[in-house]
Amino acid sequence: MYGAYVSEKVNQLHNVKQGFLIKGFADDVNEVMQNAKVCLAPIRFGAGLKGKLVDAMQNGTPVVTTSIGAEGMEELINTCGCIADTPEDFTEKTVNIYKNKLLWDEKSAGTNPVLNQFFNKNKYRKVLVEAIQNTLNHLNEKRQNNFVGQMLMHHSLQSTKYLSKWIEEKNS
Repeated sequence: MYGAYVSEKVNQLHNVKQGFLIKGFADDVNEVMQNAKVCLAPIRFGAGLKGKLVDAMQNGTPVVTTSIGAEGMEELINTCGCIADTPEDFTEKTVNIYKNKLLWDEKSAGTNPVLNQFFNKNKYRKVLVEAIQNTLNHLNEKRQNNFVGQMLMHHSLQSTKYLSKWIEEKNS
């Protein structure tokens, strides 16, 4: 088991005889993923894409995660792994991928097409650069149409105004 900031409670689960090893922080995630047969990510909370799942895909390692872990990339996870939300289902899918060579090969092979389709930096670099350039070229117009930004700026300046008045009164 790898992960940063391992608690003492988790360290107590380390059991060499049972083959349950707590490794803690990984110096090189790619080396760990390349030597792992399955990436288990029983994520119960959080938002956004999970980097550990993308790391697994980059290294051809099938994943088993929860619906929360797969959030935003369910289709991708089903191509190169499994989604399970109960401990029993999670265990069953993990053992199935681990023991079934044909399934493991299928899920492992599914990682490269997924990465190339959804995480290809060459594909999105041009779009990102164009969006940044467009914003820079129309910065004043974008700021004028940004109501929330204007409101925050106004209240930020107002708070400074009243703080200075309070300091003046306090010093007098």
